[in-house]
Amino acid sequence: MRFRSLAASVAGVLVVAFAAPAAAAPTSMIDRLARQILPAGDGWAADGAGTTGGAAATPENVFHVTDRDELAAAVAGPDPAIVVVHGTILGNADPSGAPLSCAQFADPAYSLDAFLAAYDPAVWGRVAPSGPLEEARVRSAANQSARVRVNVGSNKTIIGAGAARLNGVFLRLDGSANVIIRNITHEDTRDCFPVWSPTDGEAGNWNAAYDNVWIRNSQHVWIDHNTFTDADNPDSAQPLHFGRPYQVHDGQVDITNGSNYVTVSWNRFTNHDKTMLIGSTNTPGADVGALKVTLHHNEFDGSVQRAPRVRFGQVDVYNNLYRVPVAEPYEYSWGVGVQSAIYAENNYVALGAGVATDAFVYDWGGTALTEVGTWVRSGWSLPRPASLLAAYNATHDPDLSPDAGWTPSLRAGPVLPAPAAALVVELCAGARRLPT
Repeated sequence: MRFRSLAASVAGVLVVAFAAPAAAAPTSMIDRLARQILPAGDGWAADGAGTTGGAAATPENVFHVTDRDELAAAVAGPDPAIVVVHGTILGNADPSGAPLSCAQFADPAYSLDAFLAAYDPAVWGRVAPSGPLEEARVRSAANQSARVRVNVGSNKTIIGAGAARLNGVFLRLDGSANVIIRNITHEDTRDCFPVWSPTDGEAGNWNAAYDNVWIRNSQHVWIDHNTFTDADNPDSAQPLHFGRPYQVHDGQVDITNGSNYVTVSWNRFTNHDKTMLIGSTNTPGADVGALKVTLHHNEFDGSVQRAPRVRFGQVDVYNNLYRVPVAEPYEYSWGVGVQSAIYAENNYVALGAGVATDAFVYDWGGTALTEVGTWVRSGWSLPRPASLLAAYNATHDPDLSPDAGWTPSLRAGPVLPAPAAALVVELCAGARRLPT
């Protein structure tokens, strides 16, 4: 009976993952998926009227795009639109689609070598760069931003056909509502001109400007069945400058500045440093009472930190698969920030040899984390039920409370036992898993 019950539960999850769309008489599978809306009850984005994206688009507002400028034009404005991405779209490209290098974005007065010589802390000190070279860097950054940034308006569905890829494209949702992004590989949204912040941390840090997807001051967003990757340009391969990693990537999906009602489901986040930030700053403001986010059936593979890091929000984290293969440069996965309320249920965590269980949780000024039903496999040991919160509390003071003060109610389909969740996530999460 237990086996039959588990099989039925897995089958139920697969039905939700590939739910039939609501549209009538579509002409192809991609048309069917493009008209699909978020299923009822599927996480925080289903609250209220739910999330329908561009499902109401008229035929003249269905766009098939193959380059950056077509994409930017199709996703602009508030009218309902369906935008189908074909092939690989380069953000770092000119209007003809020809690739542009960092050198081609650089202002004539800028060079990295000159910047490093001028603002070396041993010469310049621990103050923010200023003067002509920094101004030239800012102009260079503006040149790149004008190409890589794509502003997404309200009432949009952006969906990939087949093996669709956005390379170096920064999708920015700012003040948008009712947006769906599905079945796309988002790769290497690199910043050619990161900011040097000498007072960020004990030794300073380089900070990049672009996320794969940035959800800012936006409501009702569904991010589903995508793959996020740095591809062949990981931060781990970047050089050290001023003794710090020259970081050219920011978040894969960041949710900030009062954004609310977001569901992130069935995605793969791979080999990235700052994976997902939920919340803008530690200062109370627009984020208070907002940042209601659901993360379910995602795979976090090789994420160094922020999977997620949360401030203020009520964040439901259930049935996700975490792979942490090595201890270095891993930092943590669940970041418990100021006034955060994470509810983590039935997640599966695979830790490589030497990765400490007490490193999985990190206290960024929060007080509580609810954790239920976690399973952990450490090294070559058999997986078993375990509490990562208890492991953290055993080696850190003060303890985090085990009660985040709320219980999620918006969930579509059954919550699987963690081992079963790991199986279905491995089979079904990521781009190219939907039948397009």
